[in-house]
Amino acid sequence: MTDERTADGGTADQRTGDERTGDGRGTPERVLWVTGGGSGTGAAAAQVAARSGWRLVLSGRRTDRLDAVAAGIRAAGGTADVLPLDATDPEAVTTARDAVLERHGRIDGLVLSAGLNTPRRRWDDQTMTDFRAVLDTDLTAVVQVVDAALPALRRSGGVVVVVSSYAGWSPQPGAGVAYSASKTALGPVVRTLNQQEAPHGVRATHLCPGDVATDFLDQRPSVPDAAARAVMLTPEDVGRAIGFVLDAPAHVRIDDLVLSPVSQR
Repeated sequence: MTDERTADGGTADQRTGDERTGDGRGTPERVLWVTGGGSGTGAAAAQVAARSGWRLVLSGRRTDRLDAVAAGIRAAGGTADVLPLDATDPEAVTTARDAVLERHGRIDGLVLSAGLNTPRRRWDDQTMTDFRAVLDTDLTAVVQVVDAALPALRRSGGVVVVVSSYAGWSPQPGAGVAYSASKTALGPVVRTLNQQEAPHGVRATHLCPGDVATDFLDQRPSVPDAAARAVMLTPEDVGRAIGFVLDAPAHVRIDDLVLSPVSQR
């Protein structure tokens, strides 16, 4: 991890009141970095956060989708930056973190919503190549981004939302070997972050949504039809939950948050 220096080279203890509040008038210009921001829950969370006054930095692998989400946020009067990123690449994560700080000078929040699964997810049909790819995206990349952003989050007393899964809260064999293992492991990732970084004001949430009607469902062995999707959560449902966490008072920590459709089994 990088050291505890501010964007202008000073230490955290040397910050002035104006630097802490952004505009000098007591209203923080909060910067939110979203991975997986080009679609689904990441895009919905970004839109909700923008309406609440956050400045958005959107990362993901598909630049065209990031551009579309950013354009929508700007058209609605918000502020959004696009920063393409493969979060499984450690060097790329460090470079992206540096770019966020160079452009905005701070990081006040993370929403980590990039995810991967595979139709071949059972012991009798998975491959180790697919297994590693899912863990790299759903677990290791989350830790890499948090680790890279942590010095800045310490300075701001920032908030982290790790978008996990219902399978990370309640075992779901159908979710797959790799996916279930990675999402379950995110619980301890969040707990240790909360336990060890509380003195800096950093707080994190393990967010576990149930079935959400996004294109992520296309990765299932049996793809749900329109009728099945109609009774699922929407990305906007999850986005509002993320917005609630992001805008909670600084002394409030939401350790775990599970939301699911009434139809969830």
